[in-house]
Amino acid sequence: MSYDPLYLAYLVYFNRDRDYFECHEVLEELWLKMDREPLYKGLLQVAVGLYHFRNGNVTGGRKMLRSAAERLKDYPENSLGIDLGRLRSEAAEYAKRLEAYETEPFSYYDLDIDIQDPHLSLEVNRTASELRPNVPQRRGPQRGAKHEAREHNKNRDSRHGSDS
Repeated sequence: MSYDPLYLAYLVYFNRDRDYFECHEVLEELWLKMDREPLYKGLLQVAVGLYHFRNGNVTGGRKMLRSAAERLKDYPENSLGIDLGRLRSEAAEYAKRLEAYETEPFSYYDLDIDIQDPHLSLEVNRTASELRPNVPQRRGPQRGAKHEAREHNKNRDSRHGSDS
């Protein structure tokens, strides 16, 4: 079986880099490409849930992890070359712990996606050797080139004074 490069990147960003923002970016692109397949949406939500909780958003983390576990429940334990059953179970447990966070706080911790298909493991390792980590990691959406050009022009105009 051949795996989509976006899925490979997701696994690298998830397991190696813990870059959950970038996980969202690449998997959202794949999710759209795959006609909004719920399996990819569930995987995306696991990363988003971890991203939120790691950044102090307990409610967002709980909602995303709960939704991910629910969305992934109808898929086989072993899907897309990974131990989906384990990931689903761990996401559900994380969400449950976040339900009680106010009375029983705990420190953030990462989850791992267990790769079971040896071919997938080789492809992920190849991708990891080609994919550089984002340092520093992005902490939120970044504005596009048009916004950057406007900001540059605004700063230039303020330095040189306006002729109007």
